[in-house]
Amino acid sequence: MQKNTFLILFFTSFSFFAQVKGKITDTTNSPLSFVSVYLDNTVTGTTSNDNGDYILNMTQKGKHTIVFQILGYITLKKEVNITSFPFELNIELQEENVQLAEISISTKDNPANRIIRNVIANKDKNTDKYAKYTAKFYSRGLYKIKDAPEKFLGQNLGDFGGALDSTRSGIIYLSETVSEIHFQKKPKKFKEKIIASKVSGTDNGISFNRAEDANINFYDDSVNFGGDLISPISTNAFSYYKFNLEGSFYNKNDKLINKIKIIPKRKNDRVFNGYLYIVEDDWAIYGADVSVTGAQINVPVVDVLYLKQNYNYSAENDAWVLISQSIDFKVDAFGFNLDGRFSSAYSAYNFTPEYNENTFTNEVLTFEKEATEKDTVYWGNLRPVPLTIEETTDYKFKDSLKLVRKSKKYLDSVNKKQNKFNLLSPIMGHTHRNSYEKWAISYNGLINNFNYNTVQGFNASLGFSFFKKQNETGKWWNTGAKVNYGFSDKRIRPTFFFTKKWNDISRPTMTISGGVETAQFNDRKPIMKLNNTIGSLVRRLNYLKIYDKTFGKISYSEEIKNGIYFSSSLEYANRKPLFNTTDYSFAKQGHNGGYTSNNPSNVIDVFKEHEIATLNVGATFVFGQKYLSYPDRKENIGNEKYPSLNINYRKRFGASNSELNSDVFTAILKQDINAGNYGNLSYYLRGGMFLKKKNIAFMDFLQANGNQLLFPLNGELNSFGILEYYKFYTNDKYAEAHIEHNFKGAVLGKIPLLNKLNFHLVGGAKTLFMANKKPYTEYSIGLDNIGYGKWRFLRVDYVRSFHGGIKNDGLLFRLSLF
Repeated sequence: MQKNTFLILFFTSFSFFAQVKGKITDTTNSPLSFVSVYLDNTVTGTTSNDNGDYILNMTQKGKHTIVFQILGYITLKKEVNITSFPFELNIELQEENVQLAEISISTKDNPANRIIRNVIANKDKNTDKYAKYTAKFYSRGLYKIKDAPEKFLGQNLGDFGGALDSTRSGIIYLSETVSEIHFQKKPKKFKEKIIASKVSGTDNGISFNRAEDANINFYDDSVNFGGDLISPISTNAFSYYKFNLEGSFYNKNDKLINKIKIIPKRKNDRVFNGYLYIVEDDWAIYGADVSVTGAQINVPVVDVLYLKQNYNYSAENDAWVLISQSIDFKVDAFGFNLDGRFSSAYSAYNFTPEYNENTFTNEVLTFEKEATEKDTVYWGNLRPVPLTIEETTDYKFKDSLKLVRKSKKYLDSVNKKQNKFNLLSPIMGHTHRNSYEKWAISYNGLINNFNYNTVQGFNASLGFSFFKKQNETGKWWNTGAKVNYGFSDKRIRPTFFFTKKWNDISRPTMTISGGVETAQFNDRKPIMKLNNTIGSLVRRLNYLKIYDKTFGKISYSEEIKNGIYFSSSLEYANRKPLFNTTDYSFAKQGHNGGYTSNNPSNVIDVFKEHEIATLNVGATFVFGQKYLSYPDRKENIGNEKYPSLNINYRKRFGASNSELNSDVFTAILKQDINAGNYGNLSYYLRGGMFLKKKNIAFMDFLQANGNQLLFPLNGELNSFGILEYYKFYTNDKYAEAHIEHNFKGAVLGKIPLLNKLNFHLVGGAKTLFMANKKPYTEYSIGLDNIGYGKWRFLRVDYVRSFHGGIKNDGLLFRLSLF
């Protein structure tokens, strides 16, 4: 055993020193980061770090040719004779002398357009050369913050896990990932296995540096980079870009490289700015140096995202393949000054892998056993890009600090500060934590659930809850109770709950609840309490209609198989009508006709008090669901190609009046489709059928989600735009359909002058069919992405409806935050 241990340490130490290392600078002695370093005639190597340092792992001594390549500098091929390891080789690179050749430029075309057209025409030819491959992937993520605020929204931010210095600046996130990736072009498949993962200052070491997220491919028409952007070599690139040939140069293999400036026709389109480097005759990408603004990706907190890519020639398959990539970003919002970088390196390409039917499954990410537990020696040998001094210091400091911060003494001291009760705590709420024992007691505060309706008047809830974390794999339980009091009806309504979850894999969750509450007559809850409070107090419109429910309920849910979710619940309730007890409003007594009664329909009488039991059994199918398998959890990411289907059976039984009992089936089919450069299409279909038509209570009818608000705070696809809330209901059969397409910049972006506004055209249609009722239909056209500068959160729709020969129309304002 001792002999084996000695041999392992010996060979580990030997491989650690089998390196070529050094520093790369420019002619002013400034360090150059992101320089690709590799052996000539290979696509395997490393990149330099932010300090210009590099380490190239090698196994053989003797004569070698090492290549140093970075966009903007002359590629250097250095011949060396290595006699011993480690071998030090410092390099100075000179800036590339990009020259514009004497080309006769026609007034009908410019050379840049010719080059881009050739690249577009050869996209399939070039990508077919690596239509399938395996490779090793390395990624490093780094976030830095400067002058961090001490508080945000009244909450103390602390020191970000010990990351901040006296100026509240420092590294707040540092991670590394090494993985094996498998790729197939047709049909498109991707799989990743994490070999090693490390996060500074944490125990589990699970980073979010996924290879598929870093797979930014300009050969696709739509490029996912902070959002779906139009590639400068997409099939319709000339509708969005202008191109200019800045100059050309020859690379190390005497290939002519063209530097093409990509110029957006409209600055706020979903497009890139910067440069593409194109290989003449091969019409392949040699490199990219581009950026996008927060306005272009509709993420206002981001100032700018930068992307650099380096490609290298692979003689094995006569192809130009990606070998390194860096993503830099800057965020300056809400007092946070944040910047960061995610750098990646690809190596050990195999372009002739043997795949079988089991190679690609719906499990697209896995972790090797103990991938998050690799020690410093292992990482020192594995890491292809050396750490900077700052990164090394961060690892050492936080790895030692985490031992201290896990101690009971430290956690108690932190909790002592966090648990201080202040003047706002009674209003905003308060949480008392014991981080060492992993429990917390919370008080929800007077402001929580404070609202107004004409039944209760102003009403508020006071509640307490207790949370206990039992392990690190998702096992916990939570219990609590709250009391709601209406100041007009002078009634106290208490409720309680107990919830237990067993793991984060299948997420089995059980909840027991009960008490007294007010419930909407439409159990799909189309009216937000905040919307009703504003509508009632400002416009004297009390759209919210509620009844009193005393209940006991138990529910259970679990993902029983990948993509198949089971849910069930059993409830017994006493339900009785409620009546208005106040007519208070800021508006005049007769404004908008005054308040209406709490009866949701003038056709149906107020129901009589009764008791009834309800059984719900449902299943949701997410077809072709892809998922990520982490050591402690399963993360589902769906599948854009297929819709999801929900089927539910609801049985009402045990009522004293048998007419109130009912059986109903409902089904929902929905999907969001990414149409690439042409925007996003969404649809939602819902249908239902009672087994027998009976004179049931109003809240048990199947109902549509209406809207009578000019500015609803909930603008979901499954709601109608201008339909009265309780106009359509049935105890028989019904179906509804909603479809909407956001064209992004595909339509308005092509209209002169209007395209400068950067508005997005949105079109939609909705229809509703119910037994014994004429169909109801809505059509809408609207503008999204309305705002100022990069802050564009407003959407406006014009809606027109048709029902029984009657036409109606109206405007709808909404916030589109995401």
